[in-house]
Amino acid sequence: MQSRHGGTMLPLMAAAAMAFAIAGAQAQQPTQHKEITGPETAYQAGSSPLAGVEMYQDINPKAPPMSKPEFDKARQVYFERCAGCHGVLRKGATGKPLTPDLTIDKGTEYLKVFIKYGSPAGMPNWGTSGELTDAEVDLMARYVQQTPPQPPEFGLKEMKATWKVVVPPGERPKKKMNNYNLENIFSVTLRDTGEIALIDGDTKEIINIIKTGYAVHISRTSASGRYLFVIGRDAKVNMIDLWMEKPDTVAEIRTGLEARSVETSKFKGFEDKYAIAGSYWPPQFVIMKGDTLEPLKIVGTRGMTVGTQEYHPEPRVAAIVGSHFKPEFVVNVKETGKILLVNYSDLENLQIKEIPTAQYLHDGGYDSTKRYVMMAANQSNKIAVVDTKEGKRTAIVDVDKIPHPGRGANFVHPTCGPVWATGHLGSEKISLIGTDPVKHPKNAWKVCETLDAQGGGNLFIKTHPKSRNLWVDTPLHPDPKIASSIAVFDTKNLKAGYKVLPIAEWSGVGEGAKRVVQPEYNKAGDEVWFSVWSAKNQESALVIVDDKTLKLKKVIKNPKIVTPTGKFNVYNTQHDVY
Repeated sequence: MQSRHGGTMLPLMAAAAMAFAIAGAQAQQPTQHKEITGPETAYQAGSSPLAGVEMYQDINPKAPPMSKPEFDKARQVYFERCAGCHGVLRKGATGKPLTPDLTIDKGTEYLKVFIKYGSPAGMPNWGTSGELTDAEVDLMARYVQQTPPQPPEFGLKEMKATWKVVVPPGERPKKKMNNYNLENIFSVTLRDTGEIALIDGDTKEIINIIKTGYAVHISRTSASGRYLFVIGRDAKVNMIDLWMEKPDTVAEIRTGLEARSVETSKFKGFEDKYAIAGSYWPPQFVIMKGDTLEPLKIVGTRGMTVGTQEYHPEPRVAAIVGSHFKPEFVVNVKETGKILLVNYSDLENLQIKEIPTAQYLHDGGYDSTKRYVMMAANQSNKIAVVDTKEGKRTAIVDVDKIPHPGRGANFVHPTCGPVWATGHLGSEKISLIGTDPVKHPKNAWKVCETLDAQGGGNLFIKTHPKSRNLWVDTPLHPDPKIASSIAVFDTKNLKAGYKVLPIAEWSGVGEGAKRVVQPEYNKAGDEVWFSVWSAKNQESALVIVDDKTLKLKKVIKNPKIVTPTGKFNVYNTQHDVY
């Protein structure tokens, strides 16, 4: 059901049906999709935590009949495979709308052809690839003609029912009670076990394995560096006190049913005072007390899209960063394409500045001055630049297909001056955008150079102020050799191209996908950490490379290191160093 990036949906169904009617039963080979790779589809789809949430079946008399067990099974398939692109309410997100006003007129047989065989423009061939049986294809063709079920809302009452202060502020340590170098601790997501591993960056030893929500998306450090906040895809937030003898959770809460983002207040005078979490469902964000996670203010994001100004019922909150220039959170609202500057200085009279940019805002970070925030509107192939000091949009920069910068990478280009870099999910390109309007005005807010890396499927790009290396991963590339290695550029000699380091091979990990993901520096900027990510039932590892020599320095293996993905160094995260 997943529609691929940039592909049309229903307008192409007639062409797809005609093509496959001609091919008939012989067309059993998977469709070769030109727009996007299979791993990329898997990234967008993901399994939504909403798959197990009970929802009401609204009987639509115009739709083909479905029993309650059939409806529940189809709903589970939809949320496990399709909602990531088509949206919870099937109104369209990355993919096109799949609402009854469009699907009923097409009919079950018509939809079955499209679901089974897919489309070269972006629809996976769910049937011929073996992902869905013929019976399941029929089930899904009938399901998308039903009235979309709506998951329950999640307001203050529901949040407070999940809120737990494990250790009240008054009972917490008055000083640091351990000998760890807190600034060089790494928070490592153990995706499929619903945990994070805190690892000592100096000794490379595991400090603690902490139970969290499912598939922690990010870790964020409070302004003081004492608290670590993590959020799972199931919207569970853990607040971890690094001062404890053994750092652990001191407060937790669920802020919704599905989420991706958490951040804390950073502006002077508000350090550690507030935390904020944004949800995919319900589409909203909540501001909480920074020491207990008590929910204080919930703000919905439903509204009109940029450009066409059409109402969207499901604008998901993607990345959130804390401003260094004002008491504000910078909030990405994905489907409406708006960046919100949320002023937290007076929650009773909350002021929000709305900045229209481009649809499908996803991730991003700051330029080197931490004044300009660079946010990827990934399905629009653009980077939105917002001046957090002046509180206004600076530029919209066209880049290549599906930018996915993570937080991006800042360095000084030999001729362009300071630049911010992003890689792309949909191509091998790396776009370098000038970020210095004072000394390099001709290059500011433009792509000053484009590099070629190993291939598409890039998720993260990274460098460090003390390094001359630029690291680019490709974990979603279909070629296992490329997905299991890393490309590294010399920022002082970009024309030399990149070197390839066989990170997965160095790890010594046995069978498995061995996708190498997310380079992350230590505080000193002389080590780069990589996750070697295999399946839950296979061995994974962390690999540490010497930044100057590009040689293997250390491999961390442990039965507890299961499906490691994101890694966040406490100091670099605290100070937005990337």
